[in-house]
Amino acid sequence: MAETRWVLEAWRLSVDPLFLRPRGVPRGDGRTVVLVPGFLAGDQTLSLLALWLRRIGYRAVTAGFVTNTDCADRALDRVVRTARRARERDGRRVAVIGHSRGGHYARALAAGHPELVSHAVSLGSDLNGMLGISVPTQAAVTGTRLALHAARRTRRPACFTLFCDCPFAAAFRAPIDPSVRVTSVYSRGDGVVAWPGCVVEGAENVEVTGSHIGLIANRKVLPVLAEALARPERPRAEEPAAAGSA
Repeated sequence: MAETRWVLEAWRLSVDPLFLRPRGVPRGDGRTVVLVPGFLAGDQTLSLLALWLRRIGYRAVTAGFVTNTDCADRALDRVVRTARRARERDGRRVAVIGHSRGGHYARALAAGHPELVSHAVSLGSDLNGMLGISVPTQAAVTGTRLALHAARRTRRPACFTLFCDCPFAAAFRAPIDPSVRVTSVYSRGDGVVAWPGCVVEGAENVEVTGSHIGLIANRKVLPVLAEALARPERPRAEEPAAAGSA
């Protein structure tokens, strides 16, 4: 029931001076930021966040999610295609911000596609075990898994479980590439995801207050995102060193 406060959090954000006329936060450098929604959510849920990112100087795009209930491997392919198109267009790596389940894809990209991603940010995502979630959410996951198998949308027999061996699952479990800056934002008041699962080694773990759903419309999250995206891009190991550098 406490998750219903996301409505108040979204209203509070909509009238907050930081949202309306962003000041006092680092400005963007024009980098493309791919936004990925959570489980049972579509791209439209990220509209306020996308608007604010554009206001501070980023090119916010989405990957075409309607409910984010497809096989995770298929969904990851969708995000990879979006990131690759932006990488080819801009000539630079992109940033990815994922809410809840969307953060799983951000983490998988940080491990499996560092050539595409420079910054990966998760909002309320279990980045350790994926399914450290509430009982009602577990029930929804079970229903979705049965529906996917019935519709033959799965790529592996263990799709939507902790035992799946698809490329997405392998990337999610792999170490984060050191060239990717990863930030995990979480709340101890999260009513959907158990917050300890959001604290991950190799990431900048940032705690805020608020609901799980409201993390995409939380005025306390905006400065965290601005700071995370403004951090200098790390060079990749195989990239040649600049002339004259040590």
